[in-house]
Amino acid sequence: MQVLPQSKWRPRAERHAAAVEQLAADRLARRVEGRKHPVDDFLWEYYSLRPAQLSRWHPGPGMALEGASERATWSFYRVTDGTDRGPGGEGLPGGTAYLDLDAFRDRRGQTLDFVRELLTATLSRPGRFGCFGLHEWAMVYRADEGQVRHQGWPLRLGAEGTDAVVESHQIGCSHFDAYRFFTPQAAPRNTLSPTREGQVATEQPGCLHAGMDLYKWCYKLSPLVPSELTLRAFVLARDIRELDMRAAPYDLRELGYEPVRIETPQGKAEYVEAQRAFTVRSNALRRELLDVLDLGIDLAAPDAPDAPDAQDAQDAQDANVGQTSW
Repeated sequence: MQVLPQSKWRPRAERHAAAVEQLAADRLARRVEGRKHPVDDFLWEYYSLRPAQLSRWHPGPGMALEGASERATWSFYRVTDGTDRGPGGEGLPGGTAYLDLDAFRDRRGQTLDFVRELLTATLSRPGRFGCFGLHEWAMVYRADEGQVRHQGWPLRLGAEGTDAVVESHQIGCSHFDAYRFFTPQAAPRNTLSPTREGQVATEQPGCLHAGMDLYKWCYKLSPLVPSELTLRAFVLARDIRELDMRAAPYDLRELGYEPVRIETPQGKAEYVEAQRAFTVRSNALRRELLDVLDLGIDLAAPDAPDAPDAQDAQDAQDANVGQTSW
């Protein structure tokens, strides 16, 4: 176990908190003013982590923090009193904090195993690049005016034009958490039938929303996952969400977002090019996240219990079902 002195880890924690504060500043200002933002709000509403939670810095497995006695009340941390030893038998100064990996495995084992299985399965498949972001169009297909998801923003082609785009394309959405928001009229048009239970069997790396969900898996497995990795996953999700909404049927030029006109050959090519680039980025993060999870398992005691408790079962449910809006 590597012990970081305060002179090393506290500046890292401060830099992380400052980065989160900058990323969340516009969101907090909009809340005070009562304004909505269809791109940025998604990161704070669909994904449930609050800025204050994201700003907490965690070093990840195999690291101990000298002079971090305040973490004695943080979940899954242990703080030495100067007489006990670390998980590897090494002596640690009093007030040193480190992750209790056995407790984490005991409480989060089900979520940990699910995420490892999902990431491994996703990495084993080639990306699919023929959806063209039509899931957002299917969410407003033949919808009444009051059912349009982002009612404050006009449909770029109007309702009839939007419906015509859906009707002239084949929809192939593989992500259940997008598909479940399709209008009843659009759902039968999807060539796939993704389900919650079949997520491991159908997730593929070309899906933009699978890429955004890497942020969710990082924070659901905090504090095991280093905060720098979680923050990079947040930035990836933010970048993907921008493409997602630029390719959506809404006109967001007032916010500075030029549309990706996926109803045209040029727009389709632009979308696929960006989608392929995001697949490369998301797969790199998947591999890095898998390495962290595997390290955490390797460092935990071999006889650490795997049976999930009620809290872990709730976390697994929240990880998949907790989101209420797209």
